[in-house]
Amino acid sequence: MVPSILFEIMLIGLLGIGSQWLSWRYRMPAIVVMSVAGLLVGPIFGLMNPEEDFGDVYNPIITVAVAIILFEGSLNLSFKELRGLGKPVFRISTVGAFIAWILGSLTAHYIAGLSWTVAFVIGGLFIVTGPTVILPLLRQSKLKPRPAKILKWEGIIVDPIGALLAVFAFEIIAYFTANNPDGSALILFFAASIFAAILGWACGRGIGWMFETGNIPEYLKSPAVFVVVILCFTIADEIMHETGLLAVTAMGMTLANMGISSVADMRHFKENMSMLLISAIFIMLTASLQVEVLLEIFQPEIIGYVLLMMFIVRPLSIFLSTLGTDLSLNEKLLVGWIAPRGIVALTVSSYFASILSDAGYEDASIITTLTFGLVFFTVVAHGFSIRWMAKKLHLSMEGRPGTIIVGSNEFTVELAKSLTKVKAPVIIVDSSWERLRKTREAGIPFYHGEMLSEQTEYHLDTTPYEYLIAATDFHSYNALVCTTFMPEYGRTNVYKASPYTLVDNMNDVVDKIGGKIIFKDDMSMEDLSSKITSGYVFRQTTITDQYNYNRYLSERDEETVLLYMLKPSGKMYYYSEDLKITPEAGDIVVSLAPPSKEYKKIQEKLVNQRNNL
Repeated sequence: MVPSILFEIMLIGLLGIGSQWLSWRYRMPAIVVMSVAGLLVGPIFGLMNPEEDFGDVYNPIITVAVAIILFEGSLNLSFKELRGLGKPVFRISTVGAFIAWILGSLTAHYIAGLSWTVAFVIGGLFIVTGPTVILPLLRQSKLKPRPAKILKWEGIIVDPIGALLAVFAFEIIAYFTANNPDGSALILFFAASIFAAILGWACGRGIGWMFETGNIPEYLKSPAVFVVVILCFTIADEIMHETGLLAVTAMGMTLANMGISSVADMRHFKENMSMLLISAIFIMLTASLQVEVLLEIFQPEIIGYVLLMMFIVRPLSIFLSTLGTDLSLNEKLLVGWIAPRGIVALTVSSYFASILSDAGYEDASIITTLTFGLVFFTVVAHGFSIRWMAKKLHLSMEGRPGTIIVGSNEFTVELAKSLTKVKAPVIIVDSSWERLRKTREAGIPFYHGEMLSEQTEYHLDTTPYEYLIAATDFHSYNALVCTTFMPEYGRTNVYKASPYTLVDNMNDVVDKIGGKIIFKDDMSMEDLSSKITSGYVFRQTTITDQYNYNRYLSERDEETVLLYMLKPSGKMYYYSEDLKITPEAGDIVVSLAPPSKEYKKIQEKLVNQRNNL
């Protein structure tokens, strides 16, 4: 066992973030790595058992963390995202959830051998997927926007619905099996659910109004939101268990659709907090499992139940609920396969296991084992298969990383042409229809609009793009664009054109704001555009063992501007002064090079002809 609670908290954080880093570094599903890490330090090696070590505060920690995670996820549920997706999302979240509940309950009764009461309770619980498992998968899988948005909306909306269905099933069955049925419990359940939704809406509107009117200072906005989330969750949950999830979901969706800029400003902080909580909770839950539970997972009835839930219940509920919608067959196949269960299923199932056991249902003791079996198998199967399946169904954004270029001019149009030739997605964004004329004539994908506008977020699909280059003639605007999108794309993937010209004194002014300077610090946008008008051309040079990179550098023209390099793996790197990667054999270097001597002769001939006319 670990020497102290403080050491255990440190270890949980280290394992959680370490698992996230390993999954990013080696492109593995983060939830799988976290689950394995928790099992290793918990039931396998016995280094810690958070449930025992934390005692009475264990469950409150988990439930509050789940509430914050669910709120953060619902804060991204803007109804503007539902353009063209409203019908499928509504069907899956209502009709699909109901079908999955009925089929899952029948499977639990006839395959897992559970009583009708226990079967219908966990049948409602197991319709949930949730942001704790869906969002990390979507972050790594690079799905196309339609299936990604459907899975995200379903995961967040169905999370509280599943918990409420489990409570509803228990209350209904308790009512009908009681010797003297009393409908007051049912009335209380429905009233508490309505109250939770209204409370969440009121908290969202209230905190939003305080933000808009300036009644909360900037430095208190994030802390205030988290306190109100906990307040909203606790009040609802104290009235009726599990309605707190509904309350925080309603609060998050209310704030998301109020159009408050302060909420958008805090989003990255809340995402970071959610990432830390997801990592910690997965480690704590898996580390708290008993060895006996792990061994029971491999019982035939549990394996049979899990397989039917994965291969029959989930696909059938999706196909039936999306009849008559515009979802393609491939989209139905992908959405029908991806349904990993996560934290909400684990935490709520433990609550119902104790409630049902106290009510005299002996088979309730298997709920924890059944839940973890479903969670572990779905997390592993869906985590490792989502990228492969999306690629097979042509629903992934595979290929070279794409680039968003902000600003249409002579240079950016030619740069976009060169990226198109190497099959790298590219799009030019500009608010001027006149400046976009060259882009349109060249056949380059473009978006006519203001990059910093909120509308652009909903109309411009940014999924294929990993890089952003701000290359307008306005240096301050370039810096502002880079600063705005740096949290989304990463500090190393956001570039801007140099604000300097060759006559500037580089020692007097140092511009470090908003993104890295692309290509060369002393190569401004004006310089690059003038090279295009002077006849400079884009050249691709393949580095080989015989013609290595050092030889290429020594033989190239001094006026050549190195633009980007391409790896055989599909990776792409833009040149900047601090680029540390050296091209190797097989890499392609793309540069902007002076015209050849033959081209110069043709230019001189044309000039002479004009002079003689």
